[in-house]
Amino acid sequence: MIDLTINEVGLKNNIDTARDRGIIVPTFAQMQDPGLIPDEIKDKLSKTGLWDIDPVNLFRVTWKNEAKDRGGLFGAPNYIELPSSLTGVKARIIALVGKWFPTGCHKVGASFGCLVPRLVTGQFDVKSQKAVWPSTGNYCRGGAFNSKLLGVYSIGILPQEMSRERFEWLQNIAGEIIATPGCESNVKEIFDKVAEIRATRPECMIFNQFEEMGNHLWHYKVTGNAIAEVFESVKGEKGRLAGACFTTGSAGTIGAGDRLKELYPGMKLAAGEALQCPTLLDNGFGDHRIEGIGDKHVPWIHNVKNTDMVIAIDDEDSQNLIRMFNETAGRDYLVNELGVDRELADKLDLMGISGIANILCCIKMARYYELTENDVVVTVLTESAAMYGSRIEELRERDGEYSPLKAAVDWAKHIYGQRIDNMLELTYPERKRIHNLKYYTWVEQQGRTMEELNTQWYDYDEFWGGIHSQAEKIDELIEQFNEAVKR
Repeated sequence: MIDLTINEVGLKNNIDTARDRGIIVPTFAQMQDPGLIPDEIKDKLSKTGLWDIDPVNLFRVTWKNEAKDRGGLFGAPNYIELPSSLTGVKARIIALVGKWFPTGCHKVGASFGCLVPRLVTGQFDVKSQKAVWPSTGNYCRGGAFNSKLLGVYSIGILPQEMSRERFEWLQNIAGEIIATPGCESNVKEIFDKVAEIRATRPECMIFNQFEEMGNHLWHYKVTGNAIAEVFESVKGEKGRLAGACFTTGSAGTIGAGDRLKELYPGMKLAAGEALQCPTLLDNGFGDHRIEGIGDKHVPWIHNVKNTDMVIAIDDEDSQNLIRMFNETAGRDYLVNELGVDRELADKLDLMGISGIANILCCIKMARYYELTENDVVVTVLTESAAMYGSRIEELRERDGEYSPLKAAVDWAKHIYGQRIDNMLELTYPERKRIHNLKYYTWVEQQGRTMEELNTQWYDYDEFWGGIHSQAEKIDELIEQFNEAVKR
């Protein structure tokens, strides 16, 4: 359960700071349904840029922002549907779009979910503490952004081999940036730095996305319901939600699957990962380049018992496709040779590398289960290609100019050529094996207990259902916080 114990001193400091800075905090309910947001807030948003360092942008932590860089309000969730001519499978593949969050990535929501319970209980004191955001890239950007809105000193931690754009962006937002050795796969090195900070800098509070249940809860409440809303709007007479696929990373986004399975019990939920570091598939080793997903451990917040399948994606597929989708020759090939609509082709930059991996997971699931035109598979595009310009340039330097022939090869090999290898449909023992991998990180290294580990598995409904039920209590605390700010 998320600790909601009140610290009166910290709470008073947070209320005073919010009053001085004109901060009102949105509820989970408002992020799920922005129609609940007060008109005075909407009026401020109509004059505010999407990425402006303005506390009112907390209310843009939702999938339903208008697709505008400035002054946008709200509508239906942002999504795209990929046609069979592109994917090579009969099933409909639909993806929520993360570009229209502040920071251009949905991880700003995950960081909000981790921060807000401690903010409105006073457990985190904005006047005396610093916020530490350990990450494989985007989560620390979201955490630094939310911290900046609140006037909090933030420390972003991410692997040194992440894209240049991430570091450049953080330099203008975070109070401090720490680059740890390695790439996306080197999460242990991130945890080691966190342990060092915890031992030597008592003013710091760690917001670890891999174990903070607020991450899971935000996606359960906000992302899960947004996906369901999109599906209901497009399913037609015979549409069936057949599956959902999410690369695990922190395992926050896959928390949306818990909500979807409540609404559509027959669907399959898949966890995606990189073939070059097959942690869930094969216990974890190697390195990969699918930026934004960490490996070699199973996140504490992953509800493994509710996961039906593991799908591994070759990072060469996502690397080549990020170039194809952002090169004129690649888009022209899709339009002229495959019949993809030009308007859609021009939107393929809405996919970052991990978003492409999510789409490939959906394609593999569709092939495995032989899904039909009546079946819908859903996922999310965590971020757009905006943070990968340097990666695309590296591929140009490595492979030369892009051509129609290269586009034909990339589509045939990296999309149409997706097979049902490197997949595992999870039996009960396989789920238990993956769940037990949490022991090595969380019990041996991070101070969790066997009792806690077993509670997740054996007291399943009470544990996960209890966390899901806390959204209403957190919203009550947020409303009380806001009322105190206004007084």
